[in-house]
Amino acid sequence: MRIHVADHPLITHKLTALRDKNTPSPVFRQLVEELVTLLAYEATREVKTTKVEIETPVTKTHGVKLSHPRPIIIPILRAGLGMLEGIVKLLPTAEVGFLGIKRNEETLQPYTYANRLPDDLTNRQVFIIDPMLATGGTLIDSIDYVFERGATDVTCICLIGAPEGVSAVEQHIGDKDVKIVLGALDEKLNEHGYIVPGLGDAGDRLYGLAD
Repeated sequence: MRIHVADHPLITHKLTALRDKNTPSPVFRQLVEELVTLLAYEATREVKTTKVEIETPVTKTHGVKLSHPRPIIIPILRAGLGMLEGIVKLLPTAEVGFLGIKRNEETLQPYTYANRLPDDLTNRQVFIIDPMLATGGTLIDSIDYVFERGATDVTCICLIGAPEGVSAVEQHIGDKDVKIVLGALDEKLNEHGYIVPGLGDAGDRLYGLAD
């Protein structure tokens, strides 16, 4: 497994505004979209391409296009939906699946309540998007889901992560081909399983349900 923490002043600047509890939901949503687009540039560095020949107004030349089968983007419901627009801007031809995984607030363990994915993901590049990598349970469950369907190349994009979650995923995944791209690696989890300093509940802040 590989971890990449983005180190760019624009990402840090936007994350600072995202963390601010006074940032209203419309601005929060816009910031999430912009951040995901920036993170997706890093996440798609190894996207598979095929060499093609084209003709410009001047001459013939060679270039590349995305390979088949197309990549698949999987937002984790519900908060992952707020990240979807930011990555499809870069990968407009990618297929989109959905996975609903919710964390039990008492046990902190995830459970799956919705699945809209192809049965066969063999040879597909999979991009899983979820704002928070906290305990790691949701991401582990998601990665297991796609590997069970034949995926062998998985990239996860999260806005922020906690060391405990990164460690849990790494221990579970081992040497499988998984890359995690983070906007920031935060300090820790608190006793409630929230990332510190974090940004609160991403789903609530995206959809206007925060206190």
